Amino acid sequence: MREDLPFSQASENNKHALLGVFVKKLKDKNSVLEIGGGTGQHAVFFGENFPNLTWQSTDVEENVSTLNLRISNAKLNNVPAAFSLNANDSQWDADEYDVIFTANSLHIMSLESVEKLFAKIRNHLTANGVFLAYGPFKYAGEFTTPSNADFDLWLKDRNSGSGVRDFERVNDFAQSAGLILQEDNSMPANNQLLVWAKSE
Repeated sequence: MREDLPFSQASENNKHALLGVFVKKLKDKNSVLEIGGGTGQHAVFFGENFPNLTWQSTDVEENVSTLNLRISNAKLNNVPAAFSLNANDSQWDADEYDVIFTANSLHIMSLESVEKLFAKIRNHLTANGVFLAYGPFKYAGEFTTPSNADFDLWLKDRNSGSGVRDFERVNDFAQSAGLILQEDNSMPANNQLLVWAKSE
């Protein structure tokens, strides 16, 4: 493995926990659109573990070249080159996918961008599609742990628009977009994996 490839310790830490859920949620799916692919670790890891699944990663324009370093190095037939996608774009130049997945992005982008993200998701999911979002959340306005409260302060210090999101607010965005919550999976390091399904 090349040592000069981009690396995220968080992605390394959570990929096996995510795999435990994905084995069930992705078993009958053919395609995934990843939003906020970052270092490409998820794209390559899940591409290797689901060789019959096309994993299309994306990120904001300024991050795509970095994301593609790991993807191109892996040379996986089912993981094509990443392309630019931004929640704030008026339209996404993307197809429909069986699954849309994002990890550790909702607390980075602004709340307005989170709302815009959900507004577009339904148009890019197939009829039985699901949206999976991984990261920390608050419930009834309360942090699940003191460490998540500290993380929220750290995020806001870096960017006042960032912050750990309220589950209820995010779920409202999902419902407005025609998505129904299926699962709320507790994950390591005080994170959750939320699963919404496209309503009929």
